[in-house]
Amino acid sequence: MNSFQRARSEEQRAVRRQVILDVTAAMLDEMPVSAVSLNELSRRVGLAKSNVLRYFESREAILLELLDRAWKEWTAELPALLTDGIAPDAPLDERREQFAVAVTASLAERRTLCDLLSAQAGVLEHNVSPEVAARYKKAAVTNVESLAALALVHLPELGDRAAQLAAATVMVIGAVWTHSRPSQAMLTAYEADPSLAALSLHFGPTLQEVVATLAAGVLARTSL
Repeated sequence: MNSFQRARSEEQRAVRRQVILDVTAAMLDEMPVSAVSLNELSRRVGLAKSNVLRYFESREAILLELLDRAWKEWTAELPALLTDGIAPDAPLDERREQFAVAVTASLAERRTLCDLLSAQAGVLEHNVSPEVAARYKKAAVTNVESLAALALVHLPELGDRAAQLAAATVMVIGAVWTHSRPSQAMLTAYEADPSLAALSLHFGPTLQEVVATLAAGVLARTSL
């Protein structure tokens, strides 16, 4: 366990905050969002829980900051995948499908981002102050705008509806992630009655299909 003296300067406080974020990120590599507790985080950081709460007002506030960080890392790396997979002069249908392929491929190794997105509205946006909520939402708006700008590069036909596609894509990432990870009870039910497994989802193929369908729908509405 680390042993910290109380931070007395803004620089020291920034270091403490970064340590807390990094330790939480390491925990998310080992466990789902639902299993991350302040007690275990405090133990790993080497601070009393009350001291952790001096730097972040709640567990959810920590996770929202990590979600913003993971989201920015994702959109920073996405352009390379889009450039590799999409020819700018390809037919619209091909570019639309390749956009869905690239988005899905970009998330293959981003379990933490998907898990945090799945918990965003139902868990992480609760137990935070209005100030933290507003700060996160401002960051989320910027992140959606970044994704919309990328979509427009490859699908300029989206026009003003690019942000609509970007926001919907982010929402379905979390939804598909949740539904593609059934509980142990559900897995047991599938094993006992294989016909029930017809409703089970596999993350990659399902997300690719949903994003492609969303893109097709939004593009169709641009011509109305």
